[in-house]
Amino acid sequence: MRLHRNLCFAVIDGLTLIFNEGHYADKVIQQLLKRDKRWGSRDRAFVAETTYDIVRWKRLYAEIAEVKAPYDRDNLWRMFAVWATLKGIKLPDWKYFETTPTRKIKGRFDELSKIRKFRESVPDWMDELGVTELGESLWTKEIAKQNEQADVILRVNTLKTSKKDLQQKLQSENIETEFLPNHPSALKLKERANVFKTEAFKNGWFEVQDASSQLVADFLDVQPGMKVVDVCAGAGGKTLHLASLMQNKGQIIAMDIYESKLKKLKVRARRNGVHNIELKVIDSTKPIKKLHGKADRLLIDAPCSGLGVLRRNPDSKWKLEPEFIENIKKTQAEVLQQYSKMVKPGGKMVYATCSVLPSENKQQVDTFLTTELGKEFTFVKDNNIFAHKSGFDGFYMALLEKKK
Repeated sequence: MRLHRNLCFAVIDGLTLIFNEGHYADKVIQQLLKRDKRWGSRDRAFVAETTYDIVRWKRLYAEIAEVKAPYDRDNLWRMFAVWATLKGIKLPDWKYFETTPTRKIKGRFDELSKIRKFRESVPDWMDELGVTELGESLWTKEIAKQNEQADVILRVNTLKTSKKDLQQKLQSENIETEFLPNHPSALKLKERANVFKTEAFKNGWFEVQDASSQLVADFLDVQPGMKVVDVCAGAGGKTLHLASLMQNKGQIIAMDIYESKLKKLKVRARRNGVHNIELKVIDSTKPIKKLHGKADRLLIDAPCSGLGVLRRNPDSKWKLEPEFIENIKKTQAEVLQQYSKMVKPGGKMVYATCSVLPSENKQQVDTFLTTELGKEFTFVKDNNIFAHKSGFDGFYMALLEKKK
């Protein structure tokens, strides 16, 4: 593989924004890919994947390169040289690589790979927390899997097409997919591709949604004609799935504290041919009180640490703080107290997170069930999904039923 100067410069510019200015990696990469119209798909893949790779292994590469944050451009070139050397890529005779100690890099890599926090490139506090909550063996397997690139999974929109028809349509656009066992609406791409440019996407035949995330709507056990509330709807991946399971019949009230996210959901709903969704911004306690005792089904896709989806958001390893996790657990408890009042007697709710930490998951549910409000509910079942077992995102979901 030959390195091209303009592509490498794009990577270095991207890393500067991500590491030193706190920008989100996905947004930075979106911007970088618009930089040069002459770039082909290989060039764009190089920029995106190299940037994500160096973000993912930041701690390991910085340790090998002997550099510390904040990283100036020379530091970033040293980290880039580590990445290239470990990938077996021959470094060109550019000034940035003049002092690269190639042999030493491989030796340091072997040495540091014996220590999990370096090998898996995570902050000390995160490694300690993982061991405390999951135990040494489980955490070791899970964090290793969270460092692998995630597959691209599609969810077929059954309001417009079938899984088989979608597969054939994508095949006609040179995108090969395969069915996933135990995921009724999922198709997995055999190779990465820009699915957003396809005719099928523009026609609303599918959404990109991880296989674990697709299990949440199924877990809620919705039926056509029900009144369903999704209180942390965001941009609405699970809301749209609920709409297709309900065959567009009944009512879904999608709520969020961010109006900007609900606007995105509105656009997606139109493309998906969904018309049973009502959007509500949570700007006070009023919209919540109005729905007390009214919902047949309630979905709480709670804010969380996101430690189950590090494969998709490797930069969150460096953005997360221990204090954030402590605070988010308080928010989760409040959300359960506040929103569970919407469920009517005999109704059901699902509490879900994209975290693998028991303190954000089963422990939150157990604590809720001991409160005055929680005593009105019965625990039905839960599902703990680990990436190293499923091959997909880490997720948790619990189904509770309100007593009649």
